[in-house]
Amino acid sequence: MLRKNANLQRIGIATKWSKVIYQDVEGYIATEYLTTEEPSSSGAGHIVAIDAGHQAKGNSEQEPIGPGATQTKAKVASGTSGVVSGLAEYQLTLSVAMKVKQELLDRGYQVVMIRETNDVNLSNAKRAQIANESGAEAFVRIHANGSEDSNVHGLLTMCQTSANPYVGSYYEQSKRLSKMVLTECIATTNAADKGIIETDNMSGINWCNLPVTIIEMGFMTNKEEDALMATDEYQNKISIGIANGLDRFFENE
Repeated sequence: MLRKNANLQRIGIATKWSKVIYQDVEGYIATEYLTTEEPSSSGAGHIVAIDAGHQAKGNSEQEPIGPGATQTKAKVASGTSGVVSGLAEYQLTLSVAMKVKQELLDRGYQVVMIRETNDVNLSNAKRAQIANESGAEAFVRIHANGSEDSNVHGLLTMCQTSANPYVGSYYEQSKRLSKMVLTECIATTNAADKGIIETDNMSGINWCNLPVTIIEMGFMTNKEEDALMATDEYQNKISIGIANGLDRFFENE
């Protein structure tokens, strides 16, 4: 799959078609879609924070779900795991997050990675704090889903409600970011669209003083979806979808 502004080497041309090389693979593309002009960097000047959900060891110590809250949750849950792949969620999310990082760097973004190793101990509030203090303009938190029903599958995003008592002022921006990421990831993966969930119970959202979305890439408890998510090909599709969603988010500011 070619992304917008991909760099190709043209090695042949006919009336309507050009023979090209892209990432060492030869193929054909309609000549009308090619240009010799230097593409503008879609992400130029924008800073994005990326969080690979979970970590090698969960932390059941409690923290407030938002600033000043009396309700608490575990600092970071252990996550789910793949019924076919055997991958832990924290392994899958980091693999995808690193691909998202490279995709965004290629587009001219500045990228703040919350973690680049599994051996960390970062609570959800701390992850938000890192994003808050980084200068990032958007925060994408990457997760995978699980269900007691192994037939459930699909991709969704999450944000706060408009009545969120902690970060309600970021609702419109977070909802738009969630919509853009969801739409573009569905386009690249052809996954089932499970929509946007609005919730005020996610400490990973409630501590964020910037637009934020959580993407649940698919269900690791579904055999077909788990097997797909374990492949580099599908992970690349997700990373391109996330980057495309961020492009749209910043284009429509």
